[in-house]
Amino acid sequence: MGGFACQQCKNHCRGPHRPHVHSCPGAHGDKDVGVLPGPYPIVEDPGTCDIVKATQYGIVERCKELVEAGFDVRQPDKENVTLLHWAAINNRQELVKYYISKGAVVDQLGGDLNSTPLHWAIRQGHLPMVMLLLKCGADPSLIDGEGFSSIHLAVLFQHMPIVAYLLSKGQNIDTTDLNGQTPLMLSAQKAIGPEPTRFLLKFNPCLNAVDSVQKNTALHWAIASGNTGAVDLLLEAGASLDIKNAKGETPRDLACQSQNGFILYMVKEEERIRSRRSSRLLKIVEKYELFLLLASSLTFMWAIGYIMNSSSDSWLLKGGLLLILLFVMTLFVRQFIGYKNLRYLPTAFLLSSVFWMFVTWFFWFLPYVGSTIIEITVMICVMGLLYYFYKTWRTDPGYIRTSEEERKENIVALAEAGCLDFRTFCTSCLVRKPLRSMHCLACDSCVARYDQHSLWIGRCVGLGNHRYYLLFLFFLSVTSGWLLYGTLLYWSNHCATSYHQDGAWMYLTQIIYCSPWVFYIFSVASFHAVWTSLWLTVQLYQIAFLGLTWHERMNILMQNKSSKHPVSLRRTPYNLGCFQNLADFFQCSCFGMVKPNVVDWTKQYNLFHLAKEKNVHSV
Repeated sequence: MGGFACQQCKNHCRGPHRPHVHSCPGAHGDKDVGVLPGPYPIVEDPGTCDIVKATQYGIVERCKELVEAGFDVRQPDKENVTLLHWAAINNRQELVKYYISKGAVVDQLGGDLNSTPLHWAIRQGHLPMVMLLLKCGADPSLIDGEGFSSIHLAVLFQHMPIVAYLLSKGQNIDTTDLNGQTPLMLSAQKAIGPEPTRFLLKFNPCLNAVDSVQKNTALHWAIASGNTGAVDLLLEAGASLDIKNAKGETPRDLACQSQNGFILYMVKEEERIRSRRSSRLLKIVEKYELFLLLASSLTFMWAIGYIMNSSSDSWLLKGGLLLILLFVMTLFVRQFIGYKNLRYLPTAFLLSSVFWMFVTWFFWFLPYVGSTIIEITVMICVMGLLYYFYKTWRTDPGYIRTSEEERKENIVALAEAGCLDFRTFCTSCLVRKPLRSMHCLACDSCVARYDQHSLWIGRCVGLGNHRYYLLFLFFLSVTSGWLLYGTLLYWSNHCATSYHQDGAWMYLTQIIYCSPWVFYIFSVASFHAVWTSLWLTVQLYQIAFLGLTWHERMNILMQNKSSKHPVSLRRTPYNLGCFQNLADFFQCSCFGMVKPNVVDWTKQYNLFHLAKEKNVHSV
């Protein structure tokens, strides 16, 4: 917009530069006058400076004095820049209101970039100024000298709160610039990284629109620019691989021509997945992928035990067969299990191991137990384990759900309240984030009172299912403990060896040869017993003595590493004392000793209620 650019950022922007005034958004360390503290930064003599400098520094009285003395607010300076431009660039909201009241043209074009004040407010990332100019009648659809409209500039400079506000105020997500590019195309081409593209995809843009010059889609632009994050997101969203541009090239053609092997792999993999969907048989397979994954996991675990339990004495042969089995399983999963369902592989392993543990108990250990009470106890533990696994899996963990209309209303309300930032607004879900919530990338949703995304459950653990998750851990640890007890009984009655007589190494060797299958199940049960008991202990400690979730605890620990004033884990607004913490979590009165607080964490946005409750309990 100005006549020259600083040497460090001349390729980044062409903003007006004055002594102590820098309009370049984030290119280097110079500070914009608009963010300096105090209404009057140090200047030689506020009473003698010209109106341009007074506007840049926000000296309201001097500006009013000069305007009242007859200065025309519509008069541009020697760089064809008006006072309204300077006020917008430096976020001088009071002066913008004043100049408009004195006749300033809100959509005046000026400077080398032939931009409006709104364009430069967006370049600078001044959301309050953008809101003010729009209220004063600024037209966001106007094109600047570089061919960009307001929303294109917001995407180009990656000011996502401004993008959200413009769209919520009615801007079309598929608005085109001078070259016919939509914001999605511009993001795919120039905004390296997945975040801007992921954000725009939440507003349902047209994936297969083409620009007016090269006839490229957003996917064409992403591949040509080597933007791997955007390529991945566009393919997942369903962007076409068959559309040809002006040169007759499809996205696959561009991927083959590029030097980026990862992009070519993603495109070929997506083609393979889409071709599978055209096969009737593979459609059926895709429909029942989870059951197929569970069945293959059951077979795989059985095959491991079968190979180990075979009559061959050559462990080298058994090791070779196990490697072949692993290769076959990997090939099977790659061919028949989609990428999205691969995250449930640990869950399938867990359920398969529980199944074979129970089978081993019933056929191998039950004859040696000799106690009906123990038999009933094990059955109850297994049933409890399966029940609470199902409850954890099926129960809504606390997803934050809103309609599209509510999302736009929230965006506008947060922006006008000055709270539209990443601490209060989720750019992925487009929702206002309640306290203690977190966006889960695996589930692609915000979860209230988020604890973790469980590897073994394959689901988020949050407000709705945290209690079920703890009970699942409890029953799995107890069931594993009973399996270890049954293993010891089996070895003592079935294997002709003794730890006290033969020593540790001989005893271990003998029990492995005695029944490799039992030793295999013993190893699996030991693994589950260790991790569940440790994790259950950690969870109960956090809930009872800290009043925190695992995610909150890790956040505090990470912040303490870089903070000069570390925060105590015990001194948080959520820690109301051991008994009260337990009562609130389990929603029980602890035999009448305390009264549980009922807090809807899907709609809790401030700490006032919590602080009040804490004061009451401390009294």
